[in-house]
Amino acid sequence: DARQARRRALRAVGAAALAPATLAGCSAMSSAAGGTYDMLFSRRATGERPAELAPVRARRNLRVLWQAQVGAAGRYVFSPAVDGGQAYAVGADGVIGAFDLQTGRQVWRQPGLKVTSGGVGAGGGLVAVGGADGELQAFSRDGKPLWTAQLSSQVLAAPEIDGGLVIARTGDARLWALDAGSGQRRWVYQRDGSPSLSLRTHVGITLVRGAVFAGFGSGRLIGLDAKTGNVGLDAAVAVPRGATELERMVEVTSLPVLDGTQVCAAAFQGRVACFDAVRGSALWARDISSIAGLEIDARAVYVIDDRSVVHALDRTSGATLWRQPALQLRSLGAPRMHAGALVTGDFQGQVHLLDPEDGSFLARVPTDGSAISIAPRLFDRGFLVQTRNGGVFAIGPA
Repeated sequence: DARQARRRALRAVGAAALAPATLAGCSAMSSAAGGTYDMLFSRRATGERPAELAPVRARRNLRVLWQAQVGAAGRYVFSPAVDGGQAYAVGADGVIGAFDLQTGRQVWRQPGLKVTSGGVGAGGGLVAVGGADGELQAFSRDGKPLWTAQLSSQVLAAPEIDGGLVIARTGDARLWALDAGSGQRRWVYQRDGSPSLSLRTHVGITLVRGAVFAGFGSGRLIGLDAKTGNVGLDAAVAVPRGATELERMVEVTSLPVLDGTQVCAAAFQGRVACFDAVRGSALWARDISSIAGLEIDARAVYVIDDRSVVHALDRTSGATLWRQPALQLRSLGAPRMHAGALVTGDFQGQVHLLDPEDGSFLARVPTDGSAISIAPRLFDRGFLVQTRNGGVFAIGPA
């Protein structure tokens, strides 16, 4: 019955939480939504200017290992993917580029969807991209088109691939699980009671060890069994407040992060909240509004708030460990932990490395001057970032 299905789903979500994996959030506003955000909430409305960058005395020696080019992002936000020794990236023109992860040499370039609106997903030898008209297209790792599936609306985030499934999120708040081999639908989840007003973001899903985690416009965090789509976790990150629809927006606009049994999420105009993914119980919450997202490690949860102030919160209690305001209003992208440093990019294509102990700067690396809105993608030698102008940069130790 329904209660047994929910218990099975909760066990699947709990098993994912108990697995030895750490995931990072990677979300920011799409350009279309970003204009609305700027107009209503940011420096354009207040007259404030982004923080000027002070020189950094580098404590980490980093350099650009290689760089490549794909199409510009246009109205959308794109992220690269890594799988099987190759990096994949796409722009709004739908042309996918595959690059050798060690050298940056182009392996293949393949035209795909007419208008691509979500980044690249890769895993298990499969590459997938989503389109503005709801198409989801899959390729082999050597660029051969395999199948195309039609979903209900625009795909605004990179699909996730694991366990024989391709899972994608569409703009109408649906999650789709497709068979990786054929593209046939396995299940669809739709969240009831979506708000009448929401932010248009490119947030996707977190898929790990047979469980799917996603946040929604109602301010809720959902955990699903990836095999069945049954709900195992349904928790309130934030509760709508205020008299107007605008004031009541509490959208979870970034990916949940998971470490051990702890899963955390952040909501715009809401809170950062952490939960026990096995029991479904709340651990703690802080009133911090975030669009960019968060990261987690053994000591802390790191949050970039909606003014681009970076916060480190004790992962046990939520107490503030430190805050770094030096990047205020620089439209930071989602953070990612790499080799003992917290990495984030800004609206001018600068990549910043912060010390997770105290928030001080470890290094800074420039790219092509255009915005980096997505968390870096890690690989064995360093990490990848993709800029709004379509630049793909591999950054690692000098």
